[in-house]
Amino acid sequence: MIVGLTGGIGSGKTTVLELFNAIGNIAIYNADVEAKKLMNTSVVIKAKITKAFGVASYKGGTLNKRYLSELVFSDKDKLKLLNSIVHPEVYAHLQAFVLSNREKTYIVYENAILFENNSDIMCDYVIAVVADESLKMKRVMERDLTTKEAVLKRMNNQWTDTKKALQSNYIIENYDVATTKLQIKRIHNNLTKKKG
Repeated sequence: MIVGLTGGIGSGKTTVLELFNAIGNIAIYNADVEAKKLMNTSVVIKAKITKAFGVASYKGGTLNKRYLSELVFSDKDKLKLLNSIVHPEVYAHLQAFVLSNREKTYIVYENAILFENNSDIMCDYVIAVVADESLKMKRVMERDLTTKEAVLKRMNNQWTDTKKALQSNYIIENYDVATTKLQIKRIHNNLTKKKG
């Protein structure tokens, strides 16, 4: 069983993933982390990104994240192009991961743009992580040491929490760890029953 986990930037998906991971016998696939790894290791992705965005996309063989972020988050067409390069490789990687984790209770597949790139079609259930925009903004500015404008650019490239929540089977309101843990426990119990 594949359980999609999505939410806007700063919603706290990483915290939610860690809490799911602590339950045990659940496989966790973080699309963003795996995409970054593949962007640094896949010869195919590196060649395509360099061709599409120039040699400045990599510094000493490592992805120049700042350069690429500034380029794609201010131009929807460039973001679409980057996603079309990276997503097929991540999808293939995910398929292999799913096969190798068949014995787990379920797989949590975290993807910030799960709905935007139609990855929800491969999920049995979807969980949306939501939080107030001001809290999300504060989290991202502190985490990435960035400006409000830079965060807004990224937010504007994602669906709103409301839109994600309407398409999801479960919603986690992520404001404090104790309440989030209780919501995760309830969802886990529900998913376990569905699988059984």
